[in-house]
Order: sequence, then C-alpha cells, then structure tokens
Amino acid sequence: MKRGFGKRCGLAMFFTLSPALASAQGTLADYQRAERFLPGNVRHQIYVADVQSHWIEKTSRFWYRKVGPNGAEFILVDAGQNTSAPPFDHTKLAASLSHAAKREYSATQLPFDTFEFAKDGQSINFQLEGALWTCALEKYECKKSSDAQAGPYEDFSPSGAWAAYVKDHNLFVRDVSTGSVQQLTRDGEPGWDYATPIPSLRPMVAQGTEDVKQRPAVFWAPDSSKLVTYRLDSRNAGHFTTLQFVPPNRLRPKAYDVVYPLPGESLPTAEPIIFDIPSGKRTDVKTAPLEIRFQGGPGFDWYPDSKSIFYDYSERGEKAIELRVVDPATGVQKVLIREQSERYVDPGETFFRFAHDSGEIVWSSERDGWNHLYLYSEKTGQLVNQVTQGPWVVRQILSVDEKARRVYFLGCGREKDEDPYLTHVYSVGFDGKGLTLLTPEKANHAASVSPDGAFFVDSYSRADLPGKAVLRRAKDGSEVRVLEESDAAELLKTDWKYPEPFRGKAADGSTDLYGLIWRPSNFDPSKKYPIVEQVYTGPQGFFVPKSFGQANRIGLQSVAELGFVIVMVDGRGTTGRSRAFHEYSYRNLGGSFEDHVAMIKQMAARYPYMDIERVGIWGTSAGGYGAAHAMLAFPEFYKVGVTISGDHDARLDKAWWNELYQGYPLQEDYIAQSNVTMAGKLQGHLLIVHGDIDDNVHPVESMRFVDALMKANKNFDMILVPNMYHGEGGNPYLIRRRWDYFVEYLLGVTPPGGFEVHEDREETPRGR
Repeated sequence: MKRGFGKRCGLAMFFTLSPALASAQGTLADYQRAERFLPGNVRHQIYVADVQSHWIEKTSRFWYRKVGPNGAEFILVDAGQNTSAPPFDHTKLAASLSHAAKREYSATQLPFDTFEFAKDGQSINFQLEGALWTCALEKYECKKSSDAQAGPYEDFSPSGAWAAYVKDHNLFVRDVSTGSVQQLTRDGEPGWDYATPIPSLRPMVAQGTEDVKQRPAVFWAPDSSKLVTYRLDSRNAGHFTTLQFVPPNRLRPKAYDVVYPLPGESLPTAEPIIFDIPSGKRTDVKTAPLEIRFQGGPGFDWYPDSKSIFYDYSERGEKAIELRVVDPATGVQKVLIREQSERYVDPGETFFRFAHDSGEIVWSSERDGWNHLYLYSEKTGQLVNQVTQGPWVVRQILSVDEKARRVYFLGCGREKDEDPYLTHVYSVGFDGKGLTLLTPEKANHAASVSPDGAFFVDSYSRADLPGKAVLRRAKDGSEVRVLEESDAAELLKTDWKYPEPFRGKAADGSTDLYGLIWRPSNFDPSKKYPIVEQVYTGPQGFFVPKSFGQANRIGLQSVAELGFVIVMVDGRGTTGRSRAFHEYSYRNLGGSFEDHVAMIKQMAARYPYMDIERVGIWGTSAGGYGAAHAMLAFPEFYKVGVTISGDHDARLDKAWWNELYQGYPLQEDYIAQSNVTMAGKLQGHLLIVHGDIDDNVHPVESMRFVDALMKANKNFDMILVPNMYHGEGGNPYLIRRRWDYFVEYLLGVTPPGGFEVHEDREETPRGR
C-alpha cells in the first residue's frame, strides 16, 4: 500500500525530540530525519522557481508548467503585453477529459505535462497513453483524434503524408492517404540493417527480446520530399552478454546479447543514404563509413530550404570534429569546419548555430585555451573573426539574432569576485564588439530566448540562494516581470541551513577549487563529525551543484542528517574552466583525487568539528570508479567507501567515453589506473553495488574488481541487485544499506534494525 507522506506521525515528531536524542548520531531519530530530507520528501517543503518556457511559434508568447506542493498548473505569458494567465480553464478541461477518456482526472493532476496550441489557438493537442487528443477550448470538448497516426514504431514526415518504418531489417514508407507501401531497401539483414540504431539493453529487457522494435532512424527534409538514413554494420563489433537473474514471470534467468564496443576494438560503421520520396531513388552519401563508438547511430539535419543536409562527425579518439554539408541530389559532401587537437576535441564543449540569412556560422572552440565563439563563412568555411575572448568560458549558445547580428549566450568565469562556475547571460556582436552582461545578479542563470529575439526567461539561483524566474528584455536585460520565486521558508523552520560554498586550493597549492559543504539540521559545532564525500570526476562536466534546485535534488542533506558533514568538490580535470584545467585528467582519470584530499584537509583545518580521521566516500558510475579508486590511492585517508555501478577498468568500458578522456590509442595508463590492478591496496571498508541489467556499465567491471580483491585476500562487501539498471535509481533498500554502511563503519554505531526508507517521488504524467 502506498504510504502518504503527510500522514506519517514519526516524521512530524522529530523536531520535538529531546536535546539529548536530537544531538545523537546514527539513531532511529536521525534515520527518520534523514528520510524526511530525501529529495522526494523535501520537495513538499520547498518551491523551486525553475521555469521551462515553451515558446509559441515565432512569437514572444510562451507557456510553462508550474509544479507546486498542491499539484501542477499551466501558465500562459504574453511577454509583449506583459500579461500572465492560465492558457485554459483547468477544471473544465479536467472534467471534459475525464468524461471522454472514462477516467477521473483532477485540475491539479492533468495527465500530460506538455501540449501544443492548434494553429488557430482555439484548441490544444497532447499525447495521452500513446494517442493524440484534442481539446477545443471554446466549449471544452475533448476527443481522441481519429486521424491516421503513425504507429509507435513509425516516423511521420513533416507534412504527415508519409510514414517510415522498418520491417525485416529493411526500410519502408507508407502513403498515409492511400495506405500503399513502398519498400525502399531489400538487402537488409541482422547486424547489417537499415534505419536501425544499435539497441541498448533497456529496450531489450522491456520487450523481452534482443530483436527489439524501435522507431526508424530517418531524418526527413522539411518539405517531406526526401529522407536521409543509414545502413549500420555491427557484425564485427564486440558484444556483451547480460544475464537477468530474476526476469518477471519466469523462473530461469534470461540472457541478452548486446553490441558494446570496447576501447581499441573494431567499431560498428554506418553508411549514410538519401532516399527521394515517392520515387524511391537511392543516393549514397560519398563518405567513408562513419564509425559508431557505442550504441545508437549517427544523426543528420536539413537546411530549412531542404536543399542541403549537415551533420557533425568525430574522428576516433575525438581528436577532430568536422561539420559536413551534403548535397542530397548527388550525395557529394564537403567539410565546412574542422576542429582538431593533439589530445581531444570535447564534443560536449563544441557547439554551433547557423545564421542562414547572412550565410555564417557561430562555432565554439577551446583552441585559444578557453571555450570561445568564432564566426565562419557558411559558403567557404573560412574563419571570419573570433567573437569572444579572454580568461573565461562560453557555456552555451542561446540564440542568434541575424538582423541585429548579435549572439546571446551563457558564459562563466568573467565576473569578478564570484564562483567562476556561475553562468550569466551575455550578448555580443558578430564582430566581437559590444559584449553586454544581461543578468547582473551574482547567481547561476539559465535562460531561454524568444523566437523573435525580443525577450528571454531567466531562472537564477545559487546553492545558498533560492532565487527567481524572471522575464527580461533581450536588448538590455531589464526586468519585465517576476514569473516565479523560489521558497524555502518551510524548510528553514526545521533548523535546516543552506549548504556552504567552499573555496580552496588544488594539490598544486595554486589552482583555485570550489566545493560545497552540507551539515545536519541539528548541527552542534562542539561535536566531531565524520566527513563523507559524494564524488564524481567525469571530465564531461563539473558536478558541484550551482543552483538551489540541484542542491536539493541530489539528496546529500539526507545523509548529513545521520550525523555527518557531507562535501562535494570539483577538482582539476573537469569542465567549466580553462582547457589546461580540463585536460589535467587526460590519460589521468585516476589522478584527480589528490585535489579532493587537499580540499577536504583544508575544510577540516577551517572547521575543527570535521573529523579528518574519519572520512568516507561514495559515488556512482565514474563516481563509483572514483570512490573505489580514492580508497586504493589514498588508503590512509578514505576509511569507508560505497561504489555503485562503477566502471572499475576503462578497458572494459564503452569505447567512446574512454577513448575520448583516457586517450586513444590505448596505452599503459589504462592498466595502471584500473581499480582491478590496484585492488591489493585496499585497507578500509568497501561496499560494491551493481545491477545485473546495468545498461551503461556492464557488471563484468565489478566482478573483475571482486575477483582481484579476492585474489589479494581483501575483505569487502557486495550487493548484486536483480533488475537494476545503471545507478541506485532511488531504490529504498539500497539507500538504507548505504546509510547503514557509513553509520556502522564511520560512526561506529549499530544502525537501527528494520528501518524502511520511504520516499514520495513525483509521478510522471501518464501522457508522456
């Protein structure tokens, strides 16, 4: 039976406990308080103003969905008129939809979280349980569409005239109006099929078969006259076999064979193909087969006029990225821009926008040591000029205003006397002149610019500042109206405090690093608190929360409530700073933890209540590798660890991530930095957790690590979890076991017996 959060008396009572009990650590009262601070439960005590704007066509009108303690509602904003109102009557729509669907829906729990206005603006369309529904807003009449729709494994052309699908490894198109079918290919076969991405394990398990059904990988021209797709050859690629030990409705385990290329192995390849519709004429793109470094397949985009195709392609090891343009009539392609580096060109730091009217491209690059924008000629591919420069970073292109010849973007590290990871909105001319700060508040800003370029929505906050969502004018950043304000008042009544930002030095003694510190709500500075670090050091990003919402979504306060001080650190080797800072982890994924040790020692030196003799660590995925690796590299420092879904040996992990960040071709550093080869250094208490159907990091990585620990005669604990994909996934049993592990081995306290974790997680609307 589902238990209501608000009806649990034990949770409501913990603030009235006696001082003696309240100051204890690892007690039942601490567990009850920790449960209350889980993200799904604490969301009832805070409101986060994070507006996701859905702009309506090319106007300055948008809607957003507001989720509060009492449910959800939709709000329509007209920026030009400076008005805000519901886009429809929620109560009438809920009643009409309940009647039509023969199911009960409430005004605050509508079964969809996104919708579209019809062109006349008099009705809305949305998906509900796989079907398209329309609600006319004049009389509030809702009905399921009877028009011909693409099936779950078909893909409609933009005009709606054609539906593409795959059958028996070949590609077909169906004329929607007549139902006639045309077979575009005839030589597809298993492992060498058309319009079929390499499937991951998850849909196999969901469908109970390796031969999964999925939508075809077709990319339609805007005018629906052509599509581009590919034939993908995975016959020589490496595979993993996954064993689902407890499949539903079956006694015997079930095995799945999954394409999973490892570093240095032969890769699957894709051959791009263009088909003319309806003639069926085939044109092969004149390129060498495209190497696919993991699962899925390549992607393609069309110019708005349907006369050209473009796509980006990375060389193996990501040492070069190219922007390619293809003539769909001939299949001839040319390289417009080529970005290369001796080490790598990070695809996560490389992005671009076309300015088609002026024939230009805005492109990002770390080539001068910082990620900045450059202007290129779309016709010749020649560099025109550098748009931004300086010892700071461009993080995202928000919009390109071709008429005003200005770029709107997110940047960080430019403003003085603040955390360099905090993002701000800026605009700058194509010529690099007139750089303008549009969001002066010392906070982390996320923004969305209106299609007409006149306004933008700015949601801003910090981990220690709830913040707001505001509507601003794009020309100068001036505020039009406050849309929403975050609210932590109820949470603050519990003696909870915001996490504290911390600035220190890296192990080199000179590089500034940044972290966060969480303390229990019943914090007593006269006591000693063990330290627990939540770690992730993947070079694809940085991970210390910078916004109020993120800081409260990751659940670290709940662990602090057990009687710990919780910390997070971004060390060298992650993004958001200079290229030199980023590249510290290249061929050195195991070498970044010295920065974490240095930072925690500085924290403890500033705050004597942090017990530097009792330090624990946990993490998931690359953080799972990190938690175990930190214990192996610094066994005298980290005493207790929990590693979840850890990629303990880069040689057994996906090709793309490891060849990019650890390096390609493979060298001895793959072996030297493996947890498997370092297993003999373990001294403390280590809990290893992995799911049997992990669809990202295969459990073989943990089993290899376990084998090495056993051969080294080391004690450890392990939980192999049936039917768990990648990460804990909110599993209440695993949350409790992780809590228990730190309480038992860092606090030296026997955990309360029989405690069951309950978290009120928000249900996703059924329309998705």
